[in-house]
Amino acid sequence: MRIRIPITVLNALLLFLPAQPLAAQGEPGIKQVLDRLERLERENRALSDELRKLRSEIAGLSALEEKMDVQEHRVAEQAQTKVEASQHFPIRVTGMALFNAFLNSTQSGTAAENPPVAALARGPAFGGATLRQTIVGLTYQGPQALWGGKVSGSAFFDFTGGTTQSVSHLLRLRTATIEIDWKNRGIMAGQDKPLFSPREPNSLAQVVLSPLTGSGNLWLWQPQVRFEQRLSLGENTTLRAQTALSQTGEPSAAVPAQFAASLERARPALQGRFEISHRLDGERRLEFAPSFHTSTTHVAATSVPSHLFSVDFFANPWKRLETTGFFFNGQNLAMFGVGGIRQGFTILGARQVVPVRSKGGWSQVTFHAHSRLTFNVFGGIHDDRNRDLTATGVARNQTGAANVFFRIAPNVLVVFEAAQTRTTYLGVGNRLNNHYDLALAYLF
Repeated sequence: MRIRIPITVLNALLLFLPAQPLAAQGEPGIKQVLDRLERLERENRALSDELRKLRSEIAGLSALEEKMDVQEHRVAEQAQTKVEASQHFPIRVTGMALFNAFLNSTQSGTAAENPPVAALARGPAFGGATLRQTIVGLTYQGPQALWGGKVSGSAFFDFTGGTTQSVSHLLRLRTATIEIDWKNRGIMAGQDKPLFSPREPNSLAQVVLSPLTGSGNLWLWQPQVRFEQRLSLGENTTLRAQTALSQTGEPSAAVPAQFAASLERARPALQGRFEISHRLDGERRLEFAPSFHTSTTHVAATSVPSHLFSVDFFANPWKRLETTGFFFNGQNLAMFGVGGIRQGFTILGARQVVPVRSKGGWSQVTFHAHSRLTFNVFGGIHDDRNRDLTATGVARNQTGAANVFFRIAPNVLVVFEAAQTRTTYLGVGNRLNNHYDLALAYLF
């Protein structure tokens, strides 16, 4: 918009002065000229004020247009990334695109990218690369439930549901939960790790199975319903009491062919966990939790008890140093070690079944050297009582590992891990498998 600037006072004076000299005019003529000049000055000031107002309005319109452009850009971005639920609940897509390049030594058995047990027979070294351990998840928030409860949940999948590692990359459900949480209590229904074993080591080398499967980490995801009650024991101390009714299964049970049809594949189990947590400050805390599990296996026309007592812990008394772990003692625990040791019980004959007693656990030390750099050292062991096993059973399985996490971007990780699994077979001795893994993960 072009604004015409008013004539100056000097131009006005030249316009209204007559050709004769000013001195020759009379008093009335001079007075009229002065009045006209004063009127023109007032009009000039008024026009100047209007000009300033117009400039201010134009600047405001420009700023408004910029804000509208930014807002339209943001709306367009949200339209591209929004996931809309049919019931209009907020849903968030999360997960990890994970690439693994790996190498196993000659006792790997070439059966998996990261075998949890060293093979009895020697074979060729086995290596390769895979994206099967990529995880895709959905988390959601629902409306308030009865008595002010908050509804939330999640579902996570990976691509390891196929029958072979090179052909079928089918989507597989890992965990899924529906939760209702009140101020001091909560209910969860879904599929998750056993209540007594909520923790696990930090690793991107073994994601299809939980890290240290078969070497002290009891983990198999199971359908379950949990109830939780939280109690305050002080300003910084909390007791969390949990119970769960779970469905256990026997996907890894080693049963002779003549008794295979007698095995009950699923059964109920009762589990409990009681965690005491003490917060030292905003970043440091101590946690300790005793737990139990009890159920019964039906096979070979008899009942085989399964029970366990365990403790898990977490402590970071120093800001950069963390320790965590899990230890257990029990019997008939093969249902928690799919892909690992399949020795929950030994069948001697009809109505003659011996539960295998087991003990073990794992621990980890984590050092946060920098906001981008973290070191983890961890190891675990699963030790079965020898006299409860068959002649070719696995007496003991143990794994030690170390890795380094390097964050090259806020959501991009490069991880290198080296691990060794040592498996002791009755009457044979030890077998070793070394595993090396380089992982690249994009978190979303």
